[in-house]
Amino acid sequence: MHPALSVIFFTTVSGAGYGLLALLGAGIALGWWPHGFWPTAAPLAIGALLVSLGLLASTAHLGQPLRAWRAFSQWRSSWLSREGVASVLTYLPVLALGAGLLTRAETPHWPLPLRVAGGLLVLGAIATVFCTARIYSSLRTIPAWHNAWVAPAYLLFAAYAGGLWLWLLGALQQRGDAIGWNRLGLPPWLLVGVVLCAMLATLVKLLYWRHIDTAPPLASAESATGLGGFGSVSAFERPHTEQNYITKEMGFVVARRHSAQLRAFSLVAGLGLPLVCIIAAITWLSLAPALALLALLLGSLGIFAERWLFFAEARHVVNLYYGAQRI
Repeated sequence: MHPALSVIFFTTVSGAGYGLLALLGAGIALGWWPHGFWPTAAPLAIGALLVSLGLLASTAHLGQPLRAWRAFSQWRSSWLSREGVASVLTYLPVLALGAGLLTRAETPHWPLPLRVAGGLLVLGAIATVFCTARIYSSLRTIPAWHNAWVAPAYLLFAAYAGGLWLWLLGALQQRGDAIGWNRLGLPPWLLVGVVLCAMLATLVKLLYWRHIDTAPPLASAESATGLGGFGSVSAFERPHTEQNYITKEMGFVVARRHSAQLRAFSLVAGLGLPLVCIIAAITWLSLAPALALLALLLGSLGIFAERWLFFAEARHVVNLYYGAQRI
């Protein structure tokens, strides 16, 4: 599939935004998130901004962006429509938390209404990212997407990217009198969660690549034409003398050598080096803000490369019509 930059930007940026909002909502719902206006308002605003930027970028891939509102009407059968509905509904707990922060008095505990809003924010963020993943994993005509590893990868990468954003925001807000783990800018439970998400995302992505590399072909030229009983089948000549929409959007080919290099880059830069930054920050607490920024930049580049490969390595069965022997 042609890796459209608008879709890659959308899934990368909005995924990070929803991951950030989900972690923030979970901390508030459980009463674990630090009290104070800015420790909550800053990640809430950044998460909403990332989500909004991603959703706006997704409209650039539409043939008629002004008709995007029509996608909301097919929520009974379309994962794309469900994603749109879930993304809009997720703004409601964001607004509720924002209003609650502006009106509530300082209390030693999170009020019940805000904890409920935090729980709803978690559900909305997870539902939106899951719907995004299901847009691709529900397509049986693309074997690389139609498998059980796609949705877990989307959810884990979203949580991991959101955790890196929270680390940066927390590190920038850390107080001079904070000591120990708090000087890293993250509560201990959240820092451990980021590390676990990185490890699980690595495992899931390796299993995903192993699956698409070793899975038997879904279809071949023989099965597509029904002529397999007569022997091997190959195209006599191309059906078109020049490129068309299908060959541009669904006939993209990435060299195996480049694919291997990008896979390694996505794991090392996106997952490995940010963990090194976390370990280094534990040792050199004064460098936590700079290391958090470096981890976020590296992680974002790695996830962008992983998402580019997600599209570039996917092959549509329609390519059998254009000369491919098997998919």
